[in-house]
This record gives sequence, structure tokens and C-alpha cells, in this order.
Amino acid sequence: MRGSLGLWASAALALAGCGRDSQPAVDPALADEIARIKAIDNHAHPVRNVPGDREFDALPVDNMEPQSDPVAMRPNAAAAPVFKNKAAMMKEGDAYPAWVLDQVGVETMFANRVAMGSSIQPPRFRWVPYADALIFPLDNAHLAARNSDRKSFFALEDQLRARYWKESGVSALPATLAEYLARVVTPTLERHRQGGAIAEKFEAAYLRTLAFDAADAAAAGRVWGQRAPSDADYKILQDYLFRYIAAECGRLGMAIHIHTMAGAGGYFDVAGANPLNLEPLFDDPALRKTKFVMLHGGWPFTREITALLTKPNVWLDFSGQGLSLPPSVLGGILHEWLAYVPEKVLFATDAYPYSNEMGWEESAWLGSRNGREALGIALTTMMRAGEVTRERAVELARMVLRENARALYGL
Repeated sequence: MRGSLGLWASAALALAGCGRDSQPAVDPALADEIARIKAIDNHAHPVRNVPGDREFDALPVDNMEPQSDPVAMRPNAAAAPVFKNKAAMMKEGDAYPAWVLDQVGVETMFANRVAMGSSIQPPRFRWVPYADALIFPLDNAHLAARNSDRKSFFALEDQLRARYWKESGVSALPATLAEYLARVVTPTLERHRQGGAIAEKFEAAYLRTLAFDAADAAAAGRVWGQRAPSDADYKILQDYLFRYIAAECGRLGMAIHIHTMAGAGGYFDVAGANPLNLEPLFDDPALRKTKFVMLHGGWPFTREITALLTKPNVWLDFSGQGLSLPPSVLGGILHEWLAYVPEKVLFATDAYPYSNEMGWEESAWLGSRNGREALGIALTTMMRAGEVTRERAVELARMVLRENARALYGL
């Protein structure tokens, strides 16, 4: 079995590999520094080491129609030699997930899961549960009828909604919006916080546009009374509930995580996931105490998302991009972000059980390896252009890989 030291010594050599010119794409000494940094993974979906665990996602993507997968995500494109002995190591039981983190150079992974479990626990794993089910409290049949992906997704959201209601001691739709907020929404968020949650996750881009417009309680309350509102009216209620949850998370000391990347599936609304849709939300004075993290860095809107980093309550990570884009491409994106507002950029892998060939372990390994290589490419380019010194480049690497997350979440 290869330990993490051997893995990252090899990784450092790979990072320093020569390109077409005589200079390596990543400065060898910088690659070695990057390889030694134990990272904080801002977004991942670790799987419990028990048979049949399905709580790694509120909306598992294996329920969707087939799509044209990016080349890097196709079977056999993601060989991770360090996990050749995976079957043997899984016999270690609850110790196995933490062993995986050791192999990929991650100190702490933020577990985006419906619930935690015996093998996914602090301090190595920190919880990020889901809040989407709370903003769709009415009959969602007309939304589910749009296409097969949304049909499966809304069925899953309805199941999670029923779970949250049961945990809140509610068996039927409350009579008023105020009662729903008091008996279901706030108690659910408070339970999550008491259970160790550091943020709430929204996968809303799979279900609707990210344009969460301003809506007052009176307008939302009128929609509540309709029970089966039109799409336009239902959006008013969803918008109000999203902003209410965001404000409550600010009060409770939890961040809001939002999917902002072109998502899985042939029906995904890419334009609706444009992070610029979120700008009015970030500019709302009532939400300035809430910290927003735009997951996946907004691809393909990576330049648009850069401009949002000046907002005082906004961060991003590049989870997923390390799996779907070559490091050379991601390196250019990171260069722009690090030259603009570097303290708002977070490392993340988007580890996920994508297929039999690429489980959460392999995708964690690839996301970490490719993310570090891309970071090395960006920083080497900046060093060679005279934009930063070597010392500053190492400092920026530590910021992206761990220190920015430590500051954001108070770790």
C-alpha cells in the first residue's frame, strides 16, 4: 500500500513535467510545495463504507437519462493506481473513508450529504446538508412534468421534504406560510446546525433558474393560500423562502452553498445557472451577514463569476472543474481569479460515486491531483510574468488549498 507521502512525491514529479518548450509547466520547487500542503476540500460527496448508502446526494445523477459525458468523465479515463487495493482497504470499515483522505492529501472534507454516518464524522468530515426541499413545499407535479430528469428529481425532493416535515413533527401542510416557517423551516435549519452543519447546500439549478428575486412576505403568503399556483406565482414563494433560509443561515452561522456550473444531464438549464443571476441576492443589505459560496466556479461563466468576487459575502470553489477540464485549461481560469481576489478562491474536488470505474475515491484522487496541477500552472505563470514572487506564490497556494477555507468557516 502506498501512503500519502509516496503519492504526493510522485505527484510533484508529474506536476513538474516538461511541456513543448524547455520549461516545465509547473516550477518543480513550487510543485513540491503544493504537493505537501494538506488541503481542506470545500465540496465533495463521500460515501459511507456500508452497503447501499444513497445519502451522498439529495439528487443522485444516476437517475437521469444518458448524456454525452465529457471525455475526462468517461470509463477508463480516470485510472487512479493508488486505489488498486481498494477492496482490501474497504474491509477496514469505519476507518476507510479517512484512509481515502490520507491518500489524496486532504485533511478535512466537507461532506455534502443528506445525513452523516459512523464512517463520515468530524474532524475529518464536516457536514453540508440540503435545503432545496424546503423551498418547494406545495404540489410539484407540474414542475416534474417538464422532462424525465426533473420528474426523478422532484420525486426525490418530495421524499426529503417529507423527511424534514416528519423530523419537525408536522404531518400535513401548515395552514399559513408563517406557520410553515416557524414549524418546519427554522427548526430544520436549527437541527442541521446542532448536528454540526457548517453550511446548507442548494442544488436549485437542477430544478429552476438561480434568479431568486426579491419577494415580500405578503406576496408569498398569498401564493401559499393558492395551494396549486401558476409557475410565476410559485416562483414568488420559492424566491421568498430561499431568501428567508439565507437570512436564517446568516443568523445561525452557516454559509449557503449554491451549484453554479453546467450540470449533469441533457436537460440541464445552463443559462439558468449563470452566477450573474445571483447578483441581486448578494447585493441585498438584509443578506450581507450570510456567506455565499458558488460551487464549481460557475463554468462556463468563469469570467462573469470573477466579477462577483468583489462582493464582501461571496466566495467560490473550483470543484468539478478538476474532473471535467484539463489542468491546462483550469490553470488559466485560476490565474484570472488569483490575480483578482485570491482570498475568495477555495480548493474542492467534487468527489462523487460517478460510476463503477470512478467512485468517490477515484474522483477525489483525480480532483485533487488535477486541481493541484492547475494551481501550479497558474502560479508558475504568475511567477514567470513577474506578477508574484516565489514566496507569494507559495502563500497563495496555501490560501487556496486551506487557509481561505479556514478563515471563511472559522475552522
